[in-house]
Amino acid sequence: MASSHAAALSSARGAGTPSAFLADPLRRSSINRVNRDGGVARAGGFATGAHRSALRAKLRGRICRPNRTAGRGVMPVEAKHSAVPEAKGLFDPGNDRDACGVGFVGELSKTPSRRNVTQALEMLVRMTHRGACGCEENTGDGAGILASIPHDFFAQKCAFDLPPAGDYGLGMFYLPKDDPTARGVCVEAVEAACAELGFDVLGWRDVPTDSGAADLGESALATEPDVAQLFVAPRDGDQSAIPLETRLYVLRRLATVRTKQARGAPADDVLDDFFVCSLSSRTVVYKGQLKPDQVMSYFPDLQDESFTAYLSLVHSRFSTNTFPSWDRAQPLHMMGHNGEINTLKGNSNWMLAREGLIDVTEKLGVSDALQAELAPTIEGGLSDSGAFDAVLELLVKGGGRSLAEAMMLMIPEAWQNNPHMDPARRAFYEFHSAVMEPWDGPALVTFTDGVQVGATLDRNGLRPGRFYLTKTGRIVMASEVGVVDIPPEEIEQKGRLRPGNILLVDFDKGTILQDADMKAKIAAKRPYADWVKNQVIELDHLVADAGAVAKPAISGARDDANGVIGLLAPLRAAGFTREALDMILLPMIGTGSEALGSMGNDAPLAVMSEIPKLTYEYFKQMFAQVTNPPIDPIREEVVTSLECMVGPEGDLVTTQESSAHRLRLRSPLLTFEQMEAIKSMDHMGWTSRVLDATYDVDEGTAGLERTLDRLALEASAAVADGVACVVISDRAQGPSRVAVSSLLSCGAVHHHLVQKLERTRVAILLDSAEARDVHHFCTLTGFGADGVCPYLAIEAVGMLREDNLVPNAPGSDSPAPLEKLVDNYFHAVEHGMLKVFAKMGISTLASYKGAQIFEALGLNSDVVAKCFKGTVSRVEGVGFDQLAADALAMHHMGFPARAAAPDGKAETATLRNAGEYHWRGEKDGVPTERHLNDPKAIQHLQAASRQNSPDEYRKYADITDELNKGCNLRGMITFESDREPVPVDQVEPASNIVKRFCTGAMSYGSISLEAHSTLARAMNRLGGKSNTGEGGENPRRLVPQADGSKNPERSAIKQIASGRFGVTAYYLSNSDEIQIKMAQGAKPGEGGELPGTKVQGDIAVTRMSTPGVGLISPPPHHDIYSI
Repeated sequence: MASSHAAALSSARGAGTPSAFLADPLRRSSINRVNRDGGVARAGGFATGAHRSALRAKLRGRICRPNRTAGRGVMPVEAKHSAVPEAKGLFDPGNDRDACGVGFVGELSKTPSRRNVTQALEMLVRMTHRGACGCEENTGDGAGILASIPHDFFAQKCAFDLPPAGDYGLGMFYLPKDDPTARGVCVEAVEAACAELGFDVLGWRDVPTDSGAADLGESALATEPDVAQLFVAPRDGDQSAIPLETRLYVLRRLATVRTKQARGAPADDVLDDFFVCSLSSRTVVYKGQLKPDQVMSYFPDLQDESFTAYLSLVHSRFSTNTFPSWDRAQPLHMMGHNGEINTLKGNSNWMLAREGLIDVTEKLGVSDALQAELAPTIEGGLSDSGAFDAVLELLVKGGGRSLAEAMMLMIPEAWQNNPHMDPARRAFYEFHSAVMEPWDGPALVTFTDGVQVGATLDRNGLRPGRFYLTKTGRIVMASEVGVVDIPPEEIEQKGRLRPGNILLVDFDKGTILQDADMKAKIAAKRPYADWVKNQVIELDHLVADAGAVAKPAISGARDDANGVIGLLAPLRAAGFTREALDMILLPMIGTGSEALGSMGNDAPLAVMSEIPKLTYEYFKQMFAQVTNPPIDPIREEVVTSLECMVGPEGDLVTTQESSAHRLRLRSPLLTFEQMEAIKSMDHMGWTSRVLDATYDVDEGTAGLERTLDRLALEASAAVADGVACVVISDRAQGPSRVAVSSLLSCGAVHHHLVQKLERTRVAILLDSAEARDVHHFCTLTGFGADGVCPYLAIEAVGMLREDNLVPNAPGSDSPAPLEKLVDNYFHAVEHGMLKVFAKMGISTLASYKGAQIFEALGLNSDVVAKCFKGTVSRVEGVGFDQLAADALAMHHMGFPARAAAPDGKAETATLRNAGEYHWRGEKDGVPTERHLNDPKAIQHLQAASRQNSPDEYRKYADITDELNKGCNLRGMITFESDREPVPVDQVEPASNIVKRFCTGAMSYGSISLEAHSTLARAMNRLGGKSNTGEGGENPRRLVPQADGSKNPERSAIKQIASGRFGVTAYYLSNSDEIQIKMAQGAKPGEGGELPGTKVQGDIAVTRMSTPGVGLISPPPHHDIYSI
């Protein structure tokens, strides 16, 4: 940032501290000033360029500034057990994930033994490589052990008498360290909660710890808490019918609430120096910000020979992209998790919305007022594992479900496309798909309630899980083999967990329950098949009931013109361009698949463009990374599904037939017949209501935000009236009405209903003119849409057919039927959506919906807070004013204020070509999209190459640098340093530096032979390294020269990807370096793809493939992850 700009910011804010700059209101007011400064010329015109230029200038000064804000504080203390910082810059604690090593040792006889504990701790140490440590080698990400309570041990250690085993509760607490006042407040609050719920406090015990013996690192020491144990028992004469374990669950949650109140902290804050690790009559958790080999030495209790157990569950944490802390170490209250929940934001939002329907007063024995105090189920500050644990506890202790049943609900196996599944089990999953969406992502989850312990894998099996059963009745399960030494002759049974399977041990029965038998028993508990048959509303039935429906007229469509010309006005107003039809829509309706394009995108980010942009273009899809492999939507199609239940849900904690009373959508895409049937629906008590997502053009830019507020209130009113489906429609758009972006309206309504706890009481459907390509549908469903009717895209398909631009029907001279073309379009979008889901390791639409797997790039905090709450937006950007200005500009293109041009003029016969995909110069004063690959720049580059001219190259570089400033954020970044320059004679010679240069991994086939071999020659001449990419290298380029020197066209780096194209022993032996490809650079989360038209001649020979057959390399997957 330029110092003058920094000074201006400082001056504007007075003598505030640096952190004051991060305060959200200041940033909002500042960026809003930016939005107002640019102004908008006449409504609807192309008057956005100056505005965006002003915005870019502001962004250039702010590019390194974070927009996330500091949270509210609590009572200050000297030490905290969590050093997780507030959201700042590129860091957001909301993105925390866990990827770890986990396992357990259990005794089928339920006989406690010392060997059980020591073997589990040995297992933990041997999985050290599955955890992590920070910059200090003696500070771990977290490790711990959950053990059955060793009653005899505590009876010896406590200075007070204990009731019989199982008749009291034991809590493990983190308390403020070196702050007696704060500790005293916490203890008093906890004891008050005990009294409130009818528990006697038997006593507290300070847990001995030895940080010296454990050799704790400085980071762990800086946040080390006091560890204490609380022993409680129900009061004498207590006759409660609520199980003790359930009452202790309520006590643990209430203790946290009362402690926050006593400390003066808001209910939604996270206490950094107070945490309840466990509170149970069966199990106790010893954990911390430790390495696996520090756990036993840190807790002397675990070294005591009398500390015995029949169950020990251990966990070593690898905190992915997160900061470690004492409280986030695992095991958690009921589980240990190896993996990542990719759909966390959606799961959390849906759980928050369900709080308005959940009634646990009877099962937990609490009043309505107390239940309200304990909400929400997922407290702030939890990682993905912590959120999962909280919901699992609710389902088991608040919903009365068994452990296995709760796991089947949260992590269902792939049932939709499995015709061999037992019908009763299938009915169980089908029913529960109406109850809760899956928590999706790679996962090995171990779980226990002290009576049972088990483990399950996600539906894809993306985490390893191995188990052994000894002849003495000991069960050992872990993330890998070799964690415990067991002589082969002692092994009774061994195996591995399979995708979606559950391994369950019941200590009371002394048995291991087999997956199929256990699930059959659970599925037989209730008549799920009958419930589904009686209650589920099928869309086909609604369409049949509606009968023949007249196609609604489209405002602005011309009856006197055929084909696309007749739709020009609405198409222009919805942001359609010639390229959108030719390059996006036509390939989909012709082939049933997405169009393929070359790698890279040289157009500006939406926030930096000079032309109006749709809101969708401000979002970038996130993708799975190394610890979290994507899935393959082609080869693993069996685990994917677009089917979804929509509409009002039942009470999550109550299993009843009415919970299945929802509408089944086989796909999120709806035809106009289906949408009109839903609009007119009066079926089995369900009705719908249409919300008008347009506003009067005379309202100007202010109309957008007012309309979003109106839509939100109207949606709430519909919920109050018992409406089952709201349809947000922009069909009223016309000369005097401006359409609100479907993404903005959907997001605003969805998040409003979530915050009002009403979202799970209604379906949100969209009747949208905008939606047309895969990214549009992904963002709409990702931000909460249950279904979308892309009515204008469907109409455009019909118009393209009228213009004879679509393929003919097989064996016919006539265009294919409209129904077939629309089917092709829907199929292309649906397959494209599954591919996008797969990039993030997500299998089903039910999991993806509302999960917000996006990052906003160029939207300010006001827009995000209202429409996309919880979505990361790191650099601020445009506000509602600019989005409204873009909407007005596009509306003006379709419905200009001036009289229409006379027939025969070009502008009356075609859509605009904005040059978003192909460079197109400005014409007649109408701006088009700029591109980094500009013809003028390329002209100078070619001249520099042909003439070996530094001057020409400099011209090319200058033009490109200037273009970069208007296309990419990195183009705005400049170096700022107060250091003296290093004298050139003290710098390593350039001839040495270039030897460390490497080219990008661009495969032969994606680039030409000339380019591929020239890069190799250049790098070999410099002494650097060229990279083959994943397409192999022709053996001719590996043959040494006559003098024995290396071939000048030989690439030093040979790459192996999942497809293994062109990989031979000869290829690998002719390398200086071998790369195993962990991610696809150009298409993150996907595999590489080469169209069949390119797989010809030498390319096919080099890749050892069949000419003309397209090549798709799987995404980096199980084998790469294991390596």
